[in-house]
Amino acid sequence: MHELSLCQAIAGVVKPYAAGRRVDVVRVQVGALRQVVPESLSFCWSLVRDHESMPEAELELELVAAEVKCRSCGQQSEITSRWSVCCPQCESGDVDVVHGNEFLVTSLDVT
Repeated sequence: MHELSLCQAIAGVVKPYAAGRRVDVVRVQVGALRQVVPESLSFCWSLVRDHESMPEAELELELVAAEVKCRSCGQQSEITSRWSVCCPQCESGDVDVVHGNEFLVTSLDVT
C-alpha cells in the first residue's frame, strides 16, 4: 500500500506551510495514471493526520483524467484505459502524456 507513504509525503509538504496553525483542508490533484486508489489514500490520510498533529485536516482529492497528444495523428484525447496510453483515435503508441501523471498539493485551508 503505497498510499501510506504518499500521505506521509503530503504531510511533509503541509506542515512547514501550516507553521503551527490548524489545518482544515488539504487539496491534492491525483492523475489517473498514478495508480492511486482514492479510498485507500483517504483512509491512510486519516491515520497520518492524527500522527502528524493535524486531526481536523480533511483531504480533498481532485482526480485528473489521463490525456495524450498523439504524434502520429495530432489529436489530443482523453484515455479511459488504465492499462494503455495509446491514442484512442488511431491506436498509435507514439504519444505524449499531457495529463494524468499529477500528484500535487494544490492548496491548504489553515486557521
